[in-house]
Amino acid sequence: MKSLFILLLIITVPSIAMAQEYPEYGVKVETIATNLTIPWDIDWAPDGRIFFSERNGNLRVIEDGKLLPPVLSLDVGNGEGGMLGVVLDPSFEQNHYIYIYYTYDEFLSTKNKLVRFVESNNVLTEDKVLLEGIPGASYHDGGRIDFGPDGKLYVTTGDAGNPDLSQDLSSLAGKILRINSDGTIPDDNPFENSPVYSYGHRNPQGLGWNKSGALYATEHGPSGLFRGFAHDEINLIIPGKNYGWPTVIGDEIKQGLTNPVIHSGDDTWAPSGATFYDGTITDWNDKYFVAALRGQHLHMFDFESDRVLDHEKLFLGEFGRLRDVAQGPDGALYVLTSNNDGRGNPTNMDDRILRISPINEISSFQECVDAGFPVMESYPRQCMTDLGQSFVEEIQKIPEWVRNIFVWYGDELVSEQELLNAIKFLLEQRIITIN
Repeated sequence: MKSLFILLLIITVPSIAMAQEYPEYGVKVETIATNLTIPWDIDWAPDGRIFFSERNGNLRVIEDGKLLPPVLSLDVGNGEGGMLGVVLDPSFEQNHYIYIYYTYDEFLSTKNKLVRFVESNNVLTEDKVLLEGIPGASYHDGGRIDFGPDGKLYVTTGDAGNPDLSQDLSSLAGKILRINSDGTIPDDNPFENSPVYSYGHRNPQGLGWNKSGALYATEHGPSGLFRGFAHDEINLIIPGKNYGWPTVIGDEIKQGLTNPVIHSGDDTWAPSGATFYDGTITDWNDKYFVAALRGQHLHMFDFESDRVLDHEKLFLGEFGRLRDVAQGPDGALYVLTSNNDGRGNPTNMDDRILRISPINEISSFQECVDAGFPVMESYPRQCMTDLGQSFVEEIQKIPEWVRNIFVWYGDELVSEQELLNAIKFLLEQRIITIN
C-alpha cells in the first residue's frame, strides 16, 4: 500500500526542474536535457521546438519539454567530425528549411558538406546540397553555420590538418564562407564567383554578430605540433581579409595579414560556439559569450570594435567542456556540454543542455502576481510582466472528493478499491496520465 501511495504522489505532483543558483552572477542554471551524445549546435523553431545536433549523426528535438528520439540520423565521419552545425531558415515558419553541416567519408578521404532539408512533423527530407567536397579530416572540420543579419548563410571550415589550404583561395578549407540560402554566391562577396568571405583560418568554430552587424569569430590555435601552441583567437571578421594561419599566430605581424582582437597567449581556451547576448540577464547584455572546451568555462567578452574592454571566465570547471552557447527566444542563455567527446570526464548526466536565466526570473502565474504585476480577471486569470510575458493561472482540476480519498487512504480510512476507482476517474477524465 505504501508504494502505491508514493506512486500517487508522483503522478499527481508536477515535476519541478531544479536549478543551481550563482548569486555572484545573479543567475541560476538548470538542466533541460541529459544523457546526450556530444551535442554540437542548437536552434529554435518559432513554435518553441528546440533542434540540436549530436556529433554521432543524430538530429534531436525537444518538444513541450520532452526529448524526442532522433528525427534524423546520418552516416557521418569519425573523430572531431560528424553532424556539426545546424540552423533553421529565418523563414522557417513558411518554408520549414533546416540546414545541416556534416562530415562524410568518400572512398579513402574525408569531406564535409552543407545540405538543406525540409521538415514536416519532425520528419526531415533532403532538399538540396548547397556545398560539398569541403576538405575534411578526423580533426579541423570547422562546422559552425548561422544566418547573419544580412540574411546570408555563413559557414566556418577548418584546414583539415593541411595548413597550406588556409592560404589557398581555390580551396574551401580554413575559411569563413558566405552564400545565399539556395547555395548561390552573393554578388557582393569579396572574391568574384567564390563563397570565400575570409581566409587564413585554422579551425574556426563560433560566429556572432553585434548590434551594429559586425561579425566576430572564434578560432582554435595550434596544438604544439606545428607553429607553437595555444594562442586561441577571437577575430573581427572583415570581408576579404587574411587572418594569417599558418604564417603568423598571436601578436606576430606581417604585411597584409590581420591580427586577432584578442588571443589566449600560452593559455588554451579551445573556443567553440559563440553569441552576442541581448536577453533577460540585463547585466550581460551586449556581451560576447564563447563556449570553451579545454578551458572548461563560459568566456564573457566586452568589445568595443577591435578593442577588448574587459573579459571574464564564468563557471570555471563547473560543467566541464562547453561546446556551444546560444540565446533562446525566451531570453535565456543555453549551453551545450561536450564531456563525452573523448577529452572530458563525463558525469552520469552528461552530456547536457543547460539553461541560464536570472535568479529572480518570473516563470509562473503566482510569481508574476507576487512581483506585483497586473492580473487580468478572466477565466483562467492572466498576469503580464513589463517585458510582455504572459502567465495563465493553473486551474486545479483534481476534484476535492478525489483529493480526500487520497488523504483518507493514507490514513487507512478507505479501501484500496475506492482509491483505484478515484484513479480510474482521473484517467477517464484525462486529468492525469500514466506512462
